[in-house]
Amino acid sequence: MVQLITANDRQSQREGTSKILLTGVTGYIGSRLLPRLVGTGRSIRCLVRKPHALSDEVAQSSEVVQGDVLDRPSLVRALTGVSTAYYLVHLMGSSDFVQQDREAARLFAEAAREVGVKRIIYLGGLGEEGDPRLSQHLRSRHEVGHVLRASGVEVIEFRASVVIGRGSLSFDLIESLTNRLPVMICPRWLATPTQPIAVGDVLAYLVTALDLPPRESQVIEIGSRDVVTYGQLIQEYARQRGLRRWLITVPILTPYLSSLWLGLVTPKSAEVGRHLIEGLRNPTIVRNHHALNVFPIRPMGTREAIRAALRGLPQVV
Repeated sequence: MVQLITANDRQSQREGTSKILLTGVTGYIGSRLLPRLVGTGRSIRCLVRKPHALSDEVAQSSEVVQGDVLDRPSLVRALTGVSTAYYLVHLMGSSDFVQQDREAARLFAEAAREVGVKRIIYLGGLGEEGDPRLSQHLRSRHEVGHVLRASGVEVIEFRASVVIGRGSLSFDLIESLTNRLPVMICPRWLATPTQPIAVGDVLAYLVTALDLPPRESQVIEIGSRDVVTYGQLIQEYARQRGLRRWLITVPILTPYLSSLWLGLVTPKSAEVGRHLIEGLRNPTIVRNHHALNVFPIRPMGTREAIRAALRGLPQVV
């Protein structure tokens, strides 16, 4: 049975042991992070809008509080008694996602500061800071990090590019394109450099961040050891699946037209695909290698990550 947090529970929460709050538990990263957090032996609380829609496994493994990141009172309830909060929220499906993401981050950060949360762990996106050509999607990801840090609560912001794993939206786009199109008329963004990372490595970073000693907020850029293009990702996927694919690059497909094209061949909505594709024109590579000094994690290469995803094997560092 799902447990709902009420006002009557708040005093006991303040007096009890501190908890970890997980947002985005129904999303790709959050749903995979939860069992790893449970495995640490810590007490986990999940913030969700529709608790009764959760699986029994989630309800049995964690405490569940009903709320919304755009509803400040529910955030205060959820964050009371919490020491570390994972912010894995992205409202990209909305037409005004930039404003909504900004507002959600502000409300979350203010509520976290009010109730004494010690640390926020946030997963954002790579992309050169301050680049005027940065896509709306990536600028929004960076802005959310800035808003969270402005609260004064310590923030560990991870920035990643394409996450390789079954069910990842970016990987699903590559998979759908390669499976369905023997010949691809491709825009120039397929030559954009990126530094993808296996989902197992992302999860390892997120869990390990729990045990970092307190310090000032920091931005941690993470990626595999390989810098590749999106075209090379498609070709490597095809090679491992035993598919022959031809990529013909032309300069005439704009990112917007490319997203409409993707909408015809992928199971995802063209609106979400458009925001993602607009970001593909921007290089997303690790420029600061601080992660190698802070964490013992050594991410697997792109070839290994794709192989693990296709085999459905757990990607363990």
